[in-house]
Parts: sequence; structure tokens; C-alpha cells
Amino acid sequence: MFDNLREEVSAKPFLDEEEAKFQPAAGTESAGNRKPTRILGMTAVQRFVIVFMLFLTVCIIGASFLFVMGKIAI
Repeated sequence: MFDNLREEVSAKPFLDEEEAKFQPAAGTESAGNRKPTRILGMTAVQRFVIVFMLFLTVCIIGASFLFVMGKIAI
């Protein structure tokens, strides 16, 4: 079974030249023409900064609440 495996592989190409050419998927022709959308008019970096600041605020408020309720001590 594996005796002449290398010979079989080298005898015919894995892909034919016709199959190797790129063919775009259906419905993607117009996808490259769109400009990038902005959510709330912000870039990706601006959205990241806002989300990171919101994350830090929630962490600080949560830790403060636990400290006030006596669940943690410093």
C-alpha cells in the first residue's frame, strides 16, 4: 500500500492548473467596494479606549462596594 506512495504522488499533480486559479466566492464581488463602517462615528482604537475605561470603572466601583460592605479588607 505504501510501497510506491512517493511515485504515485510525483506522477500527477495535487491540483490541476485550472483548479489552482483563484475564484471568488459567490456574492463577494461588491464586498471590497464598501468603505469601513464606523460604530458611533469612532475608530476601532477610540472604541477600545472607551471600553477599557468602562471596564476599569466597573472594577473600581465593584472593589469599592466590596470594601464598604466589609467583604474584603485592606
